[in-house]
Order: sequence, then C-alpha cells, then structure tokens
Amino acid sequence: MQAYEFTAVITPEGKVDIPAAVSAKLPIGRPVRLIVLIAEDDDTAWQRLTAEQFFAGYAEADAAYDEVVV
Repeated sequence: MQAYEFTAVITPEGKVDIPAAVSAKLPIGRPVRLIVLIAEDDDTAWQRLTAEQFFAGYAEADAAYDEVVV
C-alpha cells in the first residue's frame, strides 16, 4: 500500500481539492482509502487532555466519596 500525505482544502461543494502533483500519481478508476484529519483548536485539545488526565487518576474506590453528605 502506498501513502500520500498532503494538505488539501474542502471546496464549497464539499469536495476535496487534491493538489495536481498528487493527483497525477493517483490511479484512475481504482478504489482508494482516505483518512481525513482536521486540526483541533488549542482550547479543545487542552480540554480533552485535562479531562483524560483527571479521569486517569480516578479509581473505583473513589466512588465512596460521591455519597458523602456534609
């Protein structure tokens, strides 16, 4: 399997605009497998990382504190 990595733009019609240099290397009429990666903004990435790290330190034994009444 060959892989090509490039930056592309989604057109207003919802199509991927493949650079001409890459398009020339692609087989016509054959199935291809695409993976679309979209960069997250920094705030979203930090929020996800914070939540992952917080819950990574949570143990089932900590559930006892959920029922404490003050």
